[in-house]
Amino acid sequence: MTAVAEPIARFTQGSTLRHVITMTLTGAIGLMTMFAADLADLFYLSLLGDTDVVAAIGFAGVLSFTNLSLSLGSGIAASALVARSLGAGNVARAKEFATSSLVFTVLISAAYTLLIVFFATEILTFLGARGEALSLALSYIYILTPGFVLLATAVNCAFALRGKGDAVRAMFITLGSAAATVILDPIFIFWLGLGIKGAALAHIIANAMALAFGLYGLAVKHRFLGPLRLADFLRDFRPIWAIAFPAMLTQLATPFIVAYTTWVVAPYGEAAVAANAIIGRIVPVAFGIIFSLSGAVGPIIGQNFGARNFARVRRALKDGLGFAIVYTLITSLILFLFRNQIAEAFLASGRTHELIVYFCSFIAISWAFTGAQFVAQAAFNNLGRPALSTWFNWGKATLGTIPFAMAGSRLGNVEGIMVGTAIGSVIFGIASVAWAFRITDELERGK
Repeated sequence: MTAVAEPIARFTQGSTLRHVITMTLTGAIGLMTMFAADLADLFYLSLLGDTDVVAAIGFAGVLSFTNLSLSLGSGIAASALVARSLGAGNVARAKEFATSSLVFTVLISAAYTLLIVFFATEILTFLGARGEALSLALSYIYILTPGFVLLATAVNCAFALRGKGDAVRAMFITLGSAAATVILDPIFIFWLGLGIKGAALAHIIANAMALAFGLYGLAVKHRFLGPLRLADFLRDFRPIWAIAFPAMLTQLATPFIVAYTTWVVAPYGEAAVAANAIIGRIVPVAFGIIFSLSGAVGPIIGQNFGARNFARVRRALKDGLGFAIVYTLITSLILFLFRNQIAEAFLASGRTHELIVYFCSFIAISWAFTGAQFVAQAAFNNLGRPALSTWFNWGKATLGTIPFAMAGSRLGNVEGIMVGTAIGSVIFGIASVAWAFRITDELERGK
């Protein structure tokens, strides 16, 4: 009996909902385990009983999250170009884009690493870090920076694998990294007595493991990486940059929001900053599936756009939105039911405890609209309109955050800031989805 060959563009066939669920869950498992490792990191450090340590992780987390955001932006370019080439039946071109995007990512992350090495003190001070919290944040970030390039390259490998349709191996990249972090953290923090410095060392080793998994999947298992040639990279730079630059700007809007909220919360004291840091680690774990939606839906849209099948593009959009809404409702209910236990798990007390409980009770539900915007951005990036992702994400980061946070701060202190940013998420989530469907209709009429 003759075996049926798997199509090179597997997302152009079968149920789009099944593809969305499979890609989202495998992506979420990887992302959530990575974010869970960060949460475990903060949990272990919180056991030291020092609020300055927790606040330091909150300040330093802005810098490490910025590196991740840059990596996600270049990864989106790799995924879109690989998926689009495969959808058009051009396997050789897909491999060339996978190779060139890897080089691009290394260069971008290396440049960012140098920037942080030279200006970490000034950046952290601007964010509001002072005294012992500043000293601890600097010791953490200086040790962590060598791992930035390792993580960025691993993320790019994961996105290239997703563009090819291999969601499982992409998942193992972050699974390996998370497992290493969870195992090594207590060893370095407690057994070796290195505290916050030990947490940074554990992350570097974990990033190296993630890269090893990624290179194995692309170069060994799929033989999807070609020789590194300067001429090939220069040729591919323009199409990569055309997607990666607006995608990176889009992704940088998220750490901007994190940085702004850290800055605006800092005057309310270390307890408020600590609560903000804990919430910042809870959100990616609780809503890791929402975070993975853009990377999950993107290749499905990209392959079907390459095949000029707009009915499936539209169906993938609707399936992604429905998935985001249902998941957010379920997760928000769980956070509400266990709001006090979550706060107590981090030994939070007083004002820190109050703010964590408030988020779990009233703010978490707004992530349905953030998920909707992620789905819309996947459409923009894969339908040839990446600039729209930039405009909407930065619109949310500025117009949808700053004035609402300022008004909320005047009306209700830190709780008001939370409510204000949630309102901005609702407005921009609805607007971005409406625009994504409009773009799909325009492309279909003009094909």
